[in-house]
Parts: sequence; C-alpha cells; structure tokens
Amino acid sequence: MTTDELIVLAVLAAMFAGLITRRVSPTVGVVGALLVLFITDVADQATALSGFASPAPATIAGLYVVAGAVERSGALRPLSRSVLGEGSMSIGMAKLGGVAAALSAVVANTPIVAMFIGPVSRWAQRRGAPPSRFLMPLSFAAILGGMLTLIGTSTNLIASDLVEAAGQEPFGLLEPARLGIPVVIVGMLIIVGLGPRLLPERGTVNNSTVERPFTTSLSVIDGGELDGHTVASAGLRQLGAVFLVAVERRGEITAPVSPEHQLRGGDTLTFAGQVDFVVELEKVPGLDLVVGDQILKLDDGEHAWFEAVIGAGSPLVGRTLKQSGFRDRYQAAAVALHRSGEGVSGGLGDERLHIGDSLLLVADAGFRERYKHRGDFLLIQRRSEPPPTASVHAKRSLLILGVVALLAITGLVGVMKAAVLGAAATVIAGALTPRQARDSVDLNVVILVAAAIGVGATADRSGLAARLANGLLDLTSSAGLWGLALGLVIATIVLTEMITNAGAVSLMIPIAIRAADESGGDARLFALGVTLAASASFLTPIGYQTNTMVYGPGRYHFTDYLRLGIPLTLVVAIITPLLMASGSGVW
Repeated sequence: MTTDELIVLAVLAAMFAGLITRRVSPTVGVVGALLVLFITDVADQATALSGFASPAPATIAGLYVVAGAVERSGALRPLSRSVLGEGSMSIGMAKLGGVAAALSAVVANTPIVAMFIGPVSRWAQRRGAPPSRFLMPLSFAAILGGMLTLIGTSTNLIASDLVEAAGQEPFGLLEPARLGIPVVIVGMLIIVGLGPRLLPERGTVNNSTVERPFTTSLSVIDGGELDGHTVASAGLRQLGAVFLVAVERRGEITAPVSPEHQLRGGDTLTFAGQVDFVVELEKVPGLDLVVGDQILKLDDGEHAWFEAVIGAGSPLVGRTLKQSGFRDRYQAAAVALHRSGEGVSGGLGDERLHIGDSLLLVADAGFRERYKHRGDFLLIQRRSEPPPTASVHAKRSLLILGVVALLAITGLVGVMKAAVLGAAATVIAGALTPRQARDSVDLNVVILVAAAIGVGATADRSGLAARLANGLLDLTSSAGLWGLALGLVIATIVLTEMITNAGAVSLMIPIAIRAADESGGDARLFALGVTLAASASFLTPIGYQTNTMVYGPGRYHFTDYLRLGIPLTLVVAIITPLLMASGSGVW
C-alpha cells in the first residue's frame, strides 16, 4: 500500500471506531476524518470540498424545507392517521412500510422519511411503544422503495449517467425493478415481521399514568370529517395520553362521554392529557381550537409555547379568559389549562381561573421578559414545542411537493433545481416563514452528507477504494459468474457503508461493466446489481441520509442498525447476485 492509502485506512478505522463506540456523533466523526485527510495533504482542497460543491447537500436542504412545510401544516396528518390507525401495531407497521416504499418509488425518499418521522413518533408514543421500534423500519422501507424506479433515489440517477458514459443506453424508468422487485418483497416481509422484534426499546413511553394533565377545548367543524360520527368511530377513544373529558352542545355538558355519543358541528370537546399530546390535538382533522382564530393571528414564525402559572396577586384569579380579555391584554392565546386537585369539565374560555393554575400559551418570543417580574404570573417557562401552523397552508405545501415531484419525474429540471425551487416557493407562498424554513433544515445531516462525499472521494483518489474492491473480486471470482456477481455486490455494500452510496456506485459501475465484459456476463444487469447494492445501506446510520435522519429521533446506538440491517443485507447479497448471473433479472 502507498502512504496515502495507509493514512486513509487508518483515518477510516479511527472514524468507525469512534462511531461504533459512540464517542463521537456521526457528523463530528465524518467531518473530523475529512479534516485529518486534508491536514495531512491526502485530500487536496478540491477533493475535500467536493461534497459541498455536490448537488446532494443543496438537494437535501431544499427537500427538508418542502417536507417541513407539509409536516408543520398538518397536511400529512390524514394520510398518517389512515395509514397508522388505532388498530394492531403490526398492521400499522405493515401499512406504513408499504406506503413509504410506494411513495419512495416516485418521490425522493428523503422528504418521505422527513414527513413521517413526527407522526410515527407520536403514534408510537400514544400507544405506549418506543419510536425506535418503527423509525428504522421506516427508513429501510423507503430505501427499498427507491430500488424500484430510476427516480427513486439519486444513486440510480448517478448510475444511469455512468452507464451512458460507458457507451450504453441509460436506464429506463422501471429498469431497476428487474432486480429490485424480489429484493423489495422479501425485504418488506423481514421489516414487518422481524423489525419490531429485533429492534431495541429506546426511550419507552409509559402512558399508563398522566402527569400534570392539561385541559384544552376544541370545536367540531361544521360539515367536517367528524360531524355526525360517534366518539368511537371518530377515533377519539384511543388517543393514548389524552382523553375526552366532556362534550358541550348549546350550553349543555355531557360528562362522562360514552363511545356511542354522536358529535355535531359546533360541539365543544374538552380534552385532558399530557401537554405534548394536547398540542397535537390541533392537527386532528375535523377539529379546530376554540382559540384558533387567535392562533392564526400569531402564526408568523416568531411565536412560541409558554407555560404560565397564576399567582395569588394575579388579576386573573376568579375571572374567565373571556372576562379578562386575555388575548388583547397579554398578546397571547391560551390553548390549555392545568389545575391540580380537581378536573376541568367546561369550556376553557368559560372556566374561572384559580391560584396555581397553569396556562399553556402561544405568545411572541418576548412574552416572558415582559411579564416575568410582574404579578400577573408567578412563573413563566418557555416550552420547546413549535406553535401550531394554520391548516390553510396544507394545500399549498402539498401542491408544492407535487410540483417538485413532477419536475423531477419528468426530467424538466434536475432534482437539485426542483428541490431548491420548491424551497423558494414554500417561503414565497407563505407556507413557511424564512425562520421556519431555516429551522426545518437539519444542518447536521446536510454537513454529514457533504463531508462523507469528500471522504469517499479521497478514498477513491488515494487508490484504497479500488484496492479493496479488486481484492474482494479476486476472492470470489473463482466461483464463476455467480461468484463474480457476489464479489461485486459485497464490494459495493462495503464501500457504501464506508464512503456513501454515491461514491460506491461511482467507483463500482466501471468495474462491474468491465468484469461483465471479460467474463461473458450481462453488463447491464451487472451495472444494475451494483446500483441496487449501493442503495442497500442498512448497516450504519451514516451510509444513507434517511438512516441518519432517524438516528436521533429513534435514540439509536450505532450498532442498533446491525440488528435489522444484517438480515436485509443478506437478502441483497443472496438474491441480487443470483439475478445478475441469470442474465435476465425478473424479465
């Protein structure tokens, strides 16, 4: 080995040791490795910065903004609600995986995963299950779905360009499915059947008890999704850490509420439960916050949630929110109320406030500074939840997402340009404010992808990547055409986890085509097999961006990915070489 190859090998070994032992985060580990390679002159300036000049970081950032608008508007809520439902969790997982895979076949899987992370986490927590059982399967299902079409993942597009550069026709829209269909079918069976059993519990939620329950009021929208439904058929009996306390209609209060109670437009529903879940009630289709008009006035991206405790000297004691003119007086909207010792059964606006009551408020960022030294509130704390976004943005955000997908599918513009245009349109159309757009982008993921591309380019430039790939080929080529295909697939999988899928496919496509020509194999199928293997990143959280996206929310450890990743990788390593050696794929 050359000196450069030895340095790259040592740096990669140290990086993976740090990531496996969780001494460093993925972003710190990969960026640190890139810095060491640059400082030691193994990577020149152009190579080190190649990832930041690549379309990938800008594409991911743009898609984060578009997906963020859809998530904040609640536009995905009806889909996630119908997909996940309140029935069996295994059925919900099967439906979730199927939808994620299907959507990822026609839309880049990054925004699909980004949009589902929040709903899936909340769904799992409502059911008393840890999100770690479902977020990794979500990412893996999206990866599998991307194997079915040319536009399912950027890796397929890169491979098509490389095949064309080698003198062959570029891949057709459905050509990846020649190898992808059986892999996706078997892979989905493993995800649904084994995923919840193999994955660990990280951050289990126990909803058997409700701490500090807050009470909030929502109205049934006249002619909306819940008008005319019973409480049970509306899905309001199984809300996990939130329960329906009472229903008010024309001044008459029904409490307790039976599952057969029929809802009518204009009914005021009073809920109690953990504050995080109370906040999410605003996104239930067919329900609207009683103070919804006030929320809309505050929906400018500059407001936040606050919890304010009423003290003995507060002018609010003994008065209702309506009587005190709360909104105009404090420039804040009261969304929920917590009271120790007794429940709150009436509408929030008509409830007389007591000493020690806690109000959940939406107010501007300066609310705490204005009132922390006054007697109106004994204590004011800012909470981390984002304020609700007006559902009027739902159609706009979905329209923008559809246009981005259409532009990418038809090839009218490149994927990066479509993502950037979509992000700009999101802000211009008012679906997100500039600050919300900025907050929607996970800079850790963007930087991680850019740095990983630079590390991969350095490994390629040093000659280490080619040496490792050819070494694996030498070990397996004696087994004939199947052995050669197996060596290509294994080499690609290893390189994908080391240097990202884009780097792996860039290196292995030329090797695969040359190997097929020399051995009498189908060069096109060999190129497809390498492309599919490059997308099969199931072993680490840094091999593919969707794995990185669920890493934090799922509270995973680096080695957790091996639990479900190894069976899926074996599926790819067994099925793909057999189809490559067959000379026809599935057709």
